[in-house]
Amino acid sequence: MTAEPAGPGAHEVIQVHGETAVAVPVAEYRRLRALERIASPQELEEAEIEATLATHREWVSAGRPGAVPHSEVRRILLGFDAG
Repeated sequence: MTAEPAGPGAHEVIQVHGETAVAVPVAEYRRLRALERIASPQELEEAEIEATLATHREWVSAGRPGAVPHSEVRRILLGFDAG
């Protein structure tokens, strides 16, 4: 397990078994679970969408790490030359 220091008001980001996770106080985790139980299906869907968008924004701001150019994808998947 590895950890990154967190700034003021932020939570510690950790790596557990190759997966990125966030260390939060147990009380905050319990509050989140309670909110999850009482939220409507629409609210849960909206939260999932917002989480996906936040992940995408972080990926873009990090310079799209791991992004593969279209020509390389074509070569890998279809066996086409990049030319």
